[in-house]
Amino acid sequence: MKRLVYLVCIVAAMAASTALIVAQADQQQIAQRVAQPVAAARASRLGAGHALVAVSTVIDTLGQAHVRYQQTYRGVPVFEGEAIVHVDLASRTVLDVTDALLGFGAIDTRPSLPAAAAHGRAAEHFNLPPGLAAKSDLLVMVDNGVASLAWQVRHQGDDARGPIDAIAFVDASGRGVLRSWDNVETASAAGTGKSFFNGTVALTTNSISGGFELRDPSRGSQNTRDMNNRTNGNGTVFTDADNVWGTGLLTSRQTVGVDAQYGTAMTWDYYKTVHGRNGIANNGTGAYNRVHYSSGYNNAFWSDSCFCMTYGDGDGTTFNPFDSFDVAGHEMSHGVTSRTANLTYSGESGGLNEGTSDIFGTMVEFYANNPSDTPDYLIGERLYKSGNKALRSMIQPSTDGLSADCWYSGVGSLNVHYSSGVANHFFYLLAEGTTAGVPSKTCVTGNTRVASGAGSVTGIGRSAAERIWYRALTTYMTSSTSYAAARAATLNAARDLFGATSAQSAAVAAAWTAVGRN
Repeated sequence: MKRLVYLVCIVAAMAASTALIVAQADQQQIAQRVAQPVAAARASRLGAGHALVAVSTVIDTLGQAHVRYQQTYRGVPVFEGEAIVHVDLASRTVLDVTDALLGFGAIDTRPSLPAAAAHGRAAEHFNLPPGLAAKSDLLVMVDNGVASLAWQVRHQGDDARGPIDAIAFVDASGRGVLRSWDNVETASAAGTGKSFFNGTVALTTNSISGGFELRDPSRGSQNTRDMNNRTNGNGTVFTDADNVWGTGLLTSRQTVGVDAQYGTAMTWDYYKTVHGRNGIANNGTGAYNRVHYSSGYNNAFWSDSCFCMTYGDGDGTTFNPFDSFDVAGHEMSHGVTSRTANLTYSGESGGLNEGTSDIFGTMVEFYANNPSDTPDYLIGERLYKSGNKALRSMIQPSTDGLSADCWYSGVGSLNVHYSSGVANHFFYLLAEGTTAGVPSKTCVTGNTRVASGAGSVTGIGRSAAERIWYRALTTYMTSSTSYAAARAATLNAARDLFGATSAQSAAVAAAWTAVGRN
């Protein structure tokens, strides 16, 4: 009888789950029907040959749907040409349109340069080693209203220098490389783990024959692998006989694995608990970690191709291993960005990409609140073996001598890790405000700073700030979002969450003004 009741409950639960999936699918179809006439009208304005193709529809907790469109020209995708139509499901009306569409005149979409030749030119441009895997797609690239047909060539792999993920846009008529960048996004069962950074921590592991493996079935099968100081392959999942991992010392290869697995678990829990996101790709699938990458490697990076984080051991002289808490959250957040706004990793959008990872990596640190790693607004401060140092500061980014505290017209020409300072400084001011004794200052114009205490900003707290940034990223930002567009996106997000006349919306505007982006 108990078994029968149990089976009935399972059937009922399955039916409810199926109904929920069907209901959401129906909502997505409704949203697309409402959005399509608006999208078609926008495409018509661009002229003959242009179209908008729906690529995703997200339903949020406010009863709104957000239909994201890719711009195409004669069937060829237009790089960074996007639109998002925002729909109120209750009234079945369009609320707003985020328009990042690109206008240009007629062009020939037949390439005269073969893809193989484009691969060669891209490899030569980056001075890449021979035999590296490459793939290419035909795109329309628009620069100041002038369109060019181009091959987007992506080389991925590893060599003695470390990871390679090089993207080049090669003109399809043979004029050479139009634009390029390095796409490596750097920082830079109930078990127990003794970690290097985080003390003794609880781990959820997987039972296997003869013991356990460092794999978490409760979080999308996230796992951690030992690369054995190689740069190729995906490594071997750590295993253990007694489910007690590491010693807290670097003499145990498991110790670094514990830090990586724990950081991954806390990042999963942060996104799930705070933002309702079910894993990095929001599909319940866990990412994995590769530790002990190369020898003396002073970095960490996220790779979309393997859906994984990779951590170097550091050189042992200046740097510790690169899997500290905030770095782990930083790298996984690159994956969230790639599956939402997909911010291009160069120019101002690249700074926003890096800033987003710093913001959420820091919020993961505050969420975990581990006593062995006191939460703060410094990035990678535990990586250094000695001295009061950090990779970056969100409070006053310029303390590293390279990062921008404030927006100015040339900020997009900086390395993306340094142009991220504008986003980091904005977020700190939004969350915490200007406080006596803290060296975070507001801006007058450009990159000029004012005296401490002038032009004060009242913070709204981390909880409100992180919700605003997440909604702006996932709902309003596109691949080409600039700092001006980020201001608009965060204002839209604050309006949705708290109201257009709320203190939170006013604080968003004030914080952007404080970092020079009016």
